[in-house]
Amino acid sequence: MLTPEVAEAIQEIKESFPNATVEAHEDGDGGGFVIVDPVETGASFTQEDTWIGFHISFQYPVADCYPHFVRADLTRKDGQPLGEAMSASRFAFDNRLAVQISRRSNRLNPATDTAELKLWKVLEWLRSR
Repeated sequence: MLTPEVAEAIQEIKESFPNATVEAHEDGDGGGFVIVDPVETGASFTQEDTWIGFHISFQYPVADCYPHFVRADLTRKDGQPLGEAMSASRFAFDNRLAVQISRRSNRLNPATDTAELKLWKVLEWLRSR
């Protein structure tokens, strides 16, 4: 069963992404795995969109939602490597091959730094690459 805080965070994400499918399921400890599909990648990438996934732990909101994952075949239009904070290796996230995005919140404020806000920040960062 999801903690009330995690369930609320998932609902906020669903409301924030009305044109996407938001899949969420329990992790067995009160947290949950979330996948939002599709989201736009930005002008630098060959693929116009991707899914993005992450884990919300049972410790939320005092724990950061980190890392995030996107489609494994993500490539840059200019042929360059994905770059800093994006893995060159392929990982598995929720049974999907993925590229890991490492964007930790070093000054997490549980009162204001929601899972939804973190997702928007990661997407903004991705789109600015």
